[in-house]
Amino acid sequence: MKEEFLKNIHHVHFIGPGGVGISAVARFFIKEGKKVTGTEDNLSPETLDDLRREGAVFSLDLNPKVLPIADCYIYSIAWLSKHSEVLEEAKRRGIPCYSYPESLGMISRGMRTIAVSGTHGKTTTTAMIAGVLVGAHKDPTVIVGSLLKSGANFIAGKSDIFVVEACEYKRSFLNLSPEILVITNIDNDHLDYYGTIEGVQKAFAELVEKVPETGAIVCDPSDPLVAPVLSNAIAQIVDYTKERVTVPLQVAGEHNIKNARATLAAARILGVDHTEATRLLALFEGTWRRMEYKGKTSEGALVYDDYAHHPTEIKATLQGFRSKYPNANIRVIFQPHLYSRTKLLLKDFSVSFWMANDVIIAPIYAAREKPDDKISAQIISDEITKHHPKVRTFGNFDEIVKYLQDTATPNDVIITMGAGDIYKVGEALIAAK
Repeated sequence: MKEEFLKNIHHVHFIGPGGVGISAVARFFIKEGKKVTGTEDNLSPETLDDLRREGAVFSLDLNPKVLPIADCYIYSIAWLSKHSEVLEEAKRRGIPCYSYPESLGMISRGMRTIAVSGTHGKTTTTAMIAGVLVGAHKDPTVIVGSLLKSGANFIAGKSDIFVVEACEYKRSFLNLSPEILVITNIDNDHLDYYGTIEGVQKAFAELVEKVPETGAIVCDPSDPLVAPVLSNAIAQIVDYTKERVTVPLQVAGEHNIKNARATLAAARILGVDHTEATRLLALFEGTWRRMEYKGKTSEGALVYDDYAHHPTEIKATLQGFRSKYPNANIRVIFQPHLYSRTKLLLKDFSVSFWMANDVIIAPIYAAREKPDDKISAQIISDEITKHHPKVRTFGNFDEIVKYLQDTATPNDVIITMGAGDIYKVGEALIAAK
């Protein structure tokens, strides 16, 4: 199906190609020898620099009438709300239009797809599996929703193995056709869309049912949130908790040990020797914005950045940092992501920071949402204060940077945390040296 899909496509135009995930699809088409162009409202993302170097051409002209004629359009879902008129023009022309998740589905068909799903850990696990399979000369094609240590979000392989991060948001992962499905875990995220944890589980159950009898589902079947989604599975259930991680990992935390176990299980199914897979896992250095070391401040404080934006992720990430730096003064600058998520999970957020010594709350990153006066950085700060003795709120990044510059010590580990642009605080601290 992938070959049939590609055969009739010579020119692909991307609408909103700057995102980490969709830019990887653009790189896939370039490697397939297709002409790639795009319409963007911001040409600054580094992902676009990489694509330009590989021959893609982008425009900032958002006038729908100048949208070039192409064999198909692939669009970022974010553009449905940001610049819908461009997408409407593409669809009006009768030319095939695919969302980013739909394009992944088209690539997936006809390939041996390893879909890595889960509320937490899927990016790291996708990257771990990619590292092991590349190191074991399995030559996979890989699309990951982050950046690998190499700076890439895409690996062009020559085999029929396709490793892809499978996002649950709005059931996106149901576009995929997995032979091997990895479920790292299931948790109560994206409730603005699903409504309840049962809604989340229903989507995972639908994905489970797509795995054929000859395939495999790698998961923890004893997890009470995972077990219900397996009831109609026809594929083999592979319990990753039985895998042994016998080497020290370069990425800290119990959550990363679980990710490594899932990786070993998937690698074994694909014929990688356990000893070799373990050796390759020990070389894994992590991914962009996952416990990523950024540098030092002029005072000698260490600066890290992490994408954690859900209470479970925050707790797991802080556990990893505390195990790595047991005697450090851990200072977290957290930027809540989405008004809806912050409001729905407020009580959980309030008890998520206990392993940190100092908690700083930045203004909420709205992303796709309109402001909601029923939730704010001050409200979440007040809730955390009920369980933590040292919590502060600031109105902007400049105030946070100044506070940290005035109070940082060589014993500090400063962690910028969140799915928005909070990493800019860490960059400012390092640049001020």
